[in-house]
Amino acid sequence: MVRTESAGMTAGPTLAVVAREAGVSVPTASKVVNGREDVAPETRRRVTEALDRLGYVRRPRFDTAKASGLVDLVVHSLESSWSGAVLHGVEAAAHDVGLEVVVSAGLNRTRGGRPERGWLDKLIARGSSGVLFNLAELSDSQYAWLDQHRIPFVMIDPVLEPPPGVVSVGAANWHGGVTATEHLLSLGHERIAVVAGHQRKMCSSARVAGYRSALAAAGVRQRPEYVRHAGFDESVAHRRMRELLDLPEPPTAVFVCSDRMALGVYEALAERELSVPDDMSVVGFDDLPEARWLSPALTTVRQPLSEMAATALRLLVRMMEGDRPESKRTELSTRLVERSSTAPPRARTGA
Repeated sequence: MVRTESAGMTAGPTLAVVAREAGVSVPTASKVVNGREDVAPETRRRVTEALDRLGYVRRPRFDTAKASGLVDLVVHSLESSWSGAVLHGVEAAAHDVGLEVVVSAGLNRTRGGRPERGWLDKLIARGSSGVLFNLAELSDSQYAWLDQHRIPFVMIDPVLEPPPGVVSVGAANWHGGVTATEHLLSLGHERIAVVAGHQRKMCSSARVAGYRSALAAAGVRQRPEYVRHAGFDESVAHRRMRELLDLPEPPTAVFVCSDRMALGVYEALAERELSVPDDMSVVGFDDLPEARWLSPALTTVRQPLSEMAATALRLLVRMMEGDRPESKRTELSTRLVERSSTAPPRARTGA
């Protein structure tokens, strides 16, 4: 069960309020709500009285024999290999526990790209027992609706920092940014640019922060003009790379914060008759199939997309069974996959 604890987001008292009223910890209150036996009788009495006094509405413990056996996976689109990797991870983990997955993609959206309320009503109608949101941006009212109806949900790589109490799974993006930049530094590059995603998106800002941290640790001057945002759009990344090449002192290497954007970067370099990696070293992020298809094959930071999705499904099942994960944010490690798109910088005119 998920209960967010931001102001104005719940229809009744949160478990934290109940715990405070009873003078116990939130995990102890959760044990009482979920019928656990390892609670002292006097403690159980205090928590039960607080639950009744405050009007806390309990969600029945999830029973796979009585529940629909359905969970929803909400994705932005099924057209990308990114979403395909997430779907693969969710399906495999759901199969292991005997659940079926309903996939919703390309939902009707309101301003800001958020799912419309009507979809949430359909969720109740089809009897889904929980939801996984992938790359989603929910409004406060939608979080409150999910909370009010006691629908367990987990965010996979949320766009923005979710409210307190919301369970999410992501990758170690900051460390990935550090690793990518350190790799280029180790080859002798100092003029390293970054083509980032959305400025406000969690994963993008973390990758740029890792890039900056690696430069600072190496004592390399950070150049504001070397930081370009492309919104994870291939065509915009193409324009940003051209802008970098037009600088009086262009970079010799670029860290591109997604493999899809790296396609646009490669195209811009080819238009200028610049080769990878002789004229420009390129590092991507994600390790999608596209990274291997590029020529030369793209050195990139692998984030474990299928593993992230499977972890989220397993967390969701625990929540459907009444458990409340102690850690609200789970981060899986990233690692550099070296291929052929990086090399030491070579001396050239203007270098």
